[in-house]
Amino acid sequence: MKGKESAAHAAVARIIDGMTVGLGSGSTAEFAIRRIGERIAGGLRIQTVASSRKSEALARSLGIPVSDPEEVDQVDVAIDGADEIDADLNLLKGGGGSLLREKVLAYTSQEFIVIADKTKLVTHLGSRPVPVEVTPFGLSFTARHLAGLGARVSLRRDAEQPFVTDNGNLIIDCRFSLIDDVASLDVKLKMIPGVVETGLFPGKIVTEVLIGAEDGTVNSFPPVVR
Repeated sequence: MKGKESAAHAAVARIIDGMTVGLGSGSTAEFAIRRIGERIAGGLRIQTVASSRKSEALARSLGIPVSDPEEVDQVDVAIDGADEIDADLNLLKGGGGSLLREKVLAYTSQEFIVIADKTKLVTHLGSRPVPVEVTPFGLSFTARHLAGLGARVSLRRDAEQPFVTDNGNLIIDCRFSLIDDVASLDVKLKMIPGVVETGLFPGKIVTEVLIGAEDGTVNSFPPVVR
């Protein structure tokens, strides 16, 4: 936990007055949101956009102003965690089911900072299944097409019911034996009718990855001179 918290605090230290900040989702992003709340209590003046209802509720409970995406001109920096990070800074995200909104903010932001500890670093993505957000209509068709790409597919569930995203869609978790071309697989998945978005985030959209250690130190990838 200390590593995630250290990375989160390092990222939040980059925020300055007047910024619009994208709030990620998940346990690591929660450390960042809580730290932002502390800085706002200390006088920081910013606006934010949240990537999930859960993150929005947490932010508001901490006194963090949250705007509708349509009310802001741009997002200066988005801070979010990841489930896996490879050597090219490609990401696997969506374990919490907020991948679509997280990806919208990541692509929109001037800077996208990923925070994690060393347990998220992998040689190749794919130790975890790739979350794919799909429309409820034609679910079985979409699942068969996903399986046709070589994936073992399973519909994500919440207790006994299908898991429903904040957008009213469903998640199919797709397990591939090896992902050697993240960008290509991302495109192939999204070409299937019924697929809304995937949890594959190509490294080209990542500005920086901050990896926190248990001793409180934080390493930047790629190394940044400030």
